[in-house]
Order: sequence, then structure tokens, then C-alpha cells
Amino acid sequence: MSSTFHGLQVAKRGMDAQQAALYTIGHNVSNANTPGYTRQRVSLETFPAYPAPGMNQTGTAGQIGMGVEASTVERIRDTFLDTQYRDETIKAGYWNARAGALEKMEEIMNEPTEDGLSAVFNQFFESIQDVASHPSEAGARSVMIERAEAVGDTFSYLSTSLKTVQGDLQNERDVAVTQVNSLLEQISNVNQQIQNVEPNGYLPNDLYDERDRLLDEISKFMPVSLEYTKSSGNASATSEGVVTVQLQTSQGAITLLDGKTHQVNAISLKTNQDSYVTEIHIGDEIRNPESFPQGKLKGLIEASGYIDNSGNKTGVYASMIDDLDEMAYEFVNWFNDKHQQGVTLDGDTGMSFFNEISQKEGAATGIVIADKIKHNTNNIAAASSASSGDDGTGRKGDGKNAQLLSQFRQQVLINPGNQAVSLDGFYQSVIGQMSVDAQQANRLKSNSETLQGAVEQRRQSTSAVSLDEEMTNMIQFQHAYNASARMVTMIDEMLDKIVNGLGTGGR
Repeated sequence: MSSTFHGLQVAKRGMDAQQAALYTIGHNVSNANTPGYTRQRVSLETFPAYPAPGMNQTGTAGQIGMGVEASTVERIRDTFLDTQYRDETIKAGYWNARAGALEKMEEIMNEPTEDGLSAVFNQFFESIQDVASHPSEAGARSVMIERAEAVGDTFSYLSTSLKTVQGDLQNERDVAVTQVNSLLEQISNVNQQIQNVEPNGYLPNDLYDERDRLLDEISKFMPVSLEYTKSSGNASATSEGVVTVQLQTSQGAITLLDGKTHQVNAISLKTNQDSYVTEIHIGDEIRNPESFPQGKLKGLIEASGYIDNSGNKTGVYASMIDDLDEMAYEFVNWFNDKHQQGVTLDGDTGMSFFNEISQKEGAATGIVIADKIKHNTNNIAAASSASSGDDGTGRKGDGKNAQLLSQFRQQVLINPGNQAVSLDGFYQSVIGQMSVDAQQANRLKSNSETLQGAVEQRRQSTSAVSLDEEMTNMIQFQHAYNASARMVTMIDEMLDKIVNGLGTGGR
């Protein structure tokens, strides 16, 4: 038969189990606002009944229950939702970086407005028409020079501003690499702490939460796959073990963190003299920037500029800076060519309006009016060499060459992709492409953030702490604890009767 004190042990187990549940509720409530915290619950199981089946079992009517025990404290988390959330976070990180870069570019280009490059060009060519109508007026010629200076200043401002923002993006890109490496180191440290706890049979739930939070953070920058390895020793069946983090690329997976050896393969960027990324090193592996997977880091690399597989500079800002240089180079050379064919007021020909630009790179910051033009307005070649006349002062000035110059922006100028376009057409295509890219980036950013938010809401509905639910559970377990305590009191009264009341007959 069971011991007289059997009931006390059953009640004690009940009090211990309910007490553990109450302590866990207190932990949940305390961390209700802690980022990354996952609510926990105590898994209650029936204690094995007495007696155990066997040849020498006692002669009882049947097995007697031995109460309850708190077997484990587990997290309430859905790994499928974690995977979905990280997939959407990758997309959100990429399109956020791209949309942010294009938004700054749109602010710099400032089109279409009265202060943009297109408006400055309009004013410049209007001033040329004024010279064509009044070729001998010094005032009209001075205005033309001032408008030309405004064109050069605007080109220089746009190019310099773009390069400044590009430099900021390159710094942000380098900071992102540092953050990724730091996150890998932190995950490795948490792995080691988990590996020290799990073999003792415990579940380090708070360490699991911290590791999942770090994995969420790293998924902003690049797509990673996770592989868990169980700990040795007396690890619980529900323990997660250490995690191995791999980068998923089109050329195969690359190990960023080995969970078994705790080795971290840090990421580093190889750049050229202009800070354009040429190679991405991951441990001993090397990847071209063009093949690097999507994520915030790829978005920053594309925005700030990199060298593609063909060895050409490319990227959001690199392309716009090159387009401005192309436009400035062709504009200056074509305009000079047409201007040299005209005749000045002093009858000279072959006069360049701008200083010569010998190469396309940096041309946008090198538009300078020739000194002879700047210091003497008579040197503007407004007249046509084929038909020049005397204006009555002994100077040539029929305005026909100025008329041709004013129509110059509509003439064939640039040949992108072997397709000849005018100055206006080229600039409109550049601004149009920028607008389309920005619109697409903003749309996909909004879509990815919406999907990310939806998954996060479902994840929080599963894993987040609900204070109302915890209060309800608190009352439930409190009553269960009080009932077990009342059981102890009842058994105490029974034992008191047995010890102090029995065997007193005849006294």
C-alpha cells in the first residue's frame, strides 16, 4: 500500500508545478515589451503512477496517481513564420536601399522644375535666339555668356552633388558590411552559450530569442539558410542546438558561420581607386558584385556603384554621373564645332566658345567658357561664314550662325547604343529612366513592407505576450496552487488525527 505521506507528496508536486507556471507568467509579463521576446509556457505532465507494473508489485486495487510535474519550459514560436518573415525582410531591405538612393537622386536632379538643368538649357538657348535677332547688341551677348555660365555651373552642381551622395552611400555600404560581420560574431557567441547550457538538459529559451533576433537582423542584408546541429550530452529532445548560417548565392551556398566549429567567415569588399566594388570576399570564396544575392547590402552596392562582369562601371549613381559626363562632353564639343564655323563681330572664324574637353570622364565639372569669349563679347560667332554682312560699323553680324546654334539642341548629338538622339532626347530619356526606376522601387518597397508587416502580425499573434491572456492564466494557476496548498492542510489534519488521536482509548 502507499505511504501515509503519499498525499503530501502529491500536493507538494502540484504546488511546485503551479508555482513554476506562475513564475513563467511573471517572466512573460516582465518581457511584454522586450524586442524579440517569445512568450513561454510550462509543459505540465502527469507523474508516473504507483506502483509500476512488475512481478513484485504490491497488492493494490490499482495504480494510484502521483500528481503532476513541470517537465519543460518551452517557447511558443512558429519556425515557418520565421522563414516567411526573413524572406520578406530580404526584399524589403533591398528595395528600401534602392528607393532611398533614387529618392535622393530625384531631389538633386530636381526635374521638371524651373531650377532643373532642362530649364537652364531653355534659358541659354533663348539667349542665343536673342543674339540671333540682335547680333550686334552687347547686352544680348552678355546675357548669352551668363546663361552659358549657368549651364556649366548647373552641370557641375549636379555632378558634384551626385558624387557626394554616392560617397555617403559607399560609406553606408561599408558600415553594412561591418554590421553583418558583427552580427555573425554575436550569433557565434550565443551559439557557444547555448552549447554550454543544452547538454545539462535545460532549454535556454532567452538565448534562443536573442539568436533569432540576430538572425532577423542579418536577413535584412542578405538571404541566409539555417542548419541546426543538436548538442551532445543530456540535451533535451526539444532543444534546438547550434545554428550554421549559410549565404545563398546563384553559384551555391557559402558558409558564413559554422555552428560546430564556431568559425566566422567574414565578408569584405575589394574596391578600386574610385571606391567601386570589384569583388566580394567571403572567407576564401570570391564573388562578383553582379552575382551577389538580393538584400540591403546588394541594394547599397548597386546604388553606390560596382564593376560588372564586363569590367564596366555601373550602378544607380555611377550611371547618372556617366550620363551627365556624356551629355556635357558631347554638348561642349558639338557646340564648339558649330561656333567655330561662325564669324565674330571682328570677322574672325575658328573661335571656340568653351574650353576644349578632351575626355568624357569628369566632363560635367569641366564646362568653362573660353577666356576670349568671356572677356570680349565681340568674339561670339553669331554670323554665318557663308553669308556675312556689314552692320554699318565695319563689323560682321548677320546672326545666321546664332540661329543655327539656337536650334542645336534638337540636332543629333549623342549615340547611346548606336541610336542617335538629340540633346533634349538624351536628357529626357535619362530623367525618364530615373523616374521609372524610382517609381518601381517605391512600389516594390511598399509591397514588400506590406507583406513583411502581414507576416510579422501573424508571427506576433503566435509568439507575442498578451497581457490579458497572461492575467487569465495567472488566476488559473493561482487557484490551482491554492487548491494544492489546501490539500496539504487537509492531509495535515488527517495526520494529526492519526498521530495524536489514535491509540488514546482507555487512558
